[in-house]
Amino acid sequence: MVRDTGFPEADAENDFSRMRRRAELARLQAWFTRQPGDVNMILPFDEVVAALGRLGETFLGLQQVEVDTIVGSVDRTKDFDRYFRPTSSHIRARWQRLAAAQRRGESMPPVRLYRIGTMHFVVDGHHRVSIAIARHLRIIDAYVTEIHTRISPEGITASSDLLLKDHRRLFLSRVPLRGAQAEAIRLDDPEHYAELAEAVEAWGFRLSQEIGEFLSRVETARRWFGEEFVPVVRMARRAEIRPDVESDAELYMWIACERYRLVRKHIWDDEILQELHDQGRRRRR
Repeated sequence: MVRDTGFPEADAENDFSRMRRRAELARLQAWFTRQPGDVNMILPFDEVVAALGRLGETFLGLQQVEVDTIVGSVDRTKDFDRYFRPTSSHIRARWQRLAAAQRRGESMPPVRLYRIGTMHFVVDGHHRVSIAIARHLRIIDAYVTEIHTRISPEGITASSDLLLKDHRRLFLSRVPLRGAQAEAIRLDDPEHYAELAEAVEAWGFRLSQEIGEFLSRVETARRWFGEEFVPVVRMARRAEIRPDVESDAELYMWIACERYRLVRKHIWDDEILQELHDQGRRRRR
């Protein structure tokens, strides 16, 4: 760690220059290692909320927040990177002025944050958060408002993760599973959520025609999960079809697509399961 000189203005200038160097080095490292373009980008609050579905908010008041949980911004996504390092020198004057004031012992107002899950997004106080990181402070005072969302923000680490969350949210609006049933449906490809939603809706339509009564989305989702998804996955696991696929949802997607491609029927029997087993073995070779 670089030693302070004891002169607030000089130390603030050194802090800013060091943060700028680290930001440029991080960009260079990402380029050399071919990391995704958004790996160092600050998370945009509006896009995160849009992907998760906003339900409401609760003001939590003044709290002490761990600085390393602050990962996003409401409106300053161009001025700072993911770790609140300045992305250019145009904010230098204000940054250094605030940093020097802190070093002189002047009091600073709490920042204002939105909380989504364990993540925090800056509403007001971007420079103060950046300065806290530069000075290796672990805690910052903040007025916190918690945002409630339709689906969990778990797993979001970069902007590219939002597409998957958005498609999952849309899937659950079309196939309104709840609790453990919803958690069981996890797919890696965003487009697979749309494909699965269409498959569930088609399954529900066929069932509705068969029993001669209208089924709501909630009832269709409940019956599809219990009468189609769970039995099919159990049969596939027992038959050792595609044991290389860990996700039950991914396994169901594969065997449902292969079944229809092979036999053009929406049925399950021993002959079809054997054909799928053989197809899975050929795929792994």
